[in-house]
Amino acid sequence: MPIDYSKYPANWKTEIRPAILKRAGNRCEKCGVENAVFGYRDKAGVFHRSEGLQAEADVLDGHRVFRIVLTVAHLNHDRTDNRPENLAALCQRCHLLHDREQHRETRKRNRMLNESELEIFMEEKR
Repeated sequence: MPIDYSKYPANWKTEIRPAILKRAGNRCEKCGVENAVFGYRDKAGVFHRSEGLQAEADVLDGHRVFRIVLTVAHLNHDRTDNRPENLAALCQRCHLLHDREQHRETRKRNRMLNESELEIFMEEKR
């Protein structure tokens, strides 16, 4: 999902994000995978770097090759809390795993809202 940078401080891309990536040694702070390398993940989620394959469409050992892109996660899920100790450089997989419960709750809340909106709509139609 694309990032809406309007919800982040003006210095997010110029100061905050680069500082977190530098602190992390340009590696995921959970699994240690290096930023910007190409490879694939096996069924266990282990990343395997590909040598020579540099395209998203390439396939290696039956797996789609992709490029690691580090993101910066808010550990407490509060986008306004940009203290360094609340931020972590995470690969896409680790970031999704970190946010899994929050995403589950958001889906549940949205489902409930959609159901209540449908009920209101159906009542109005009667």
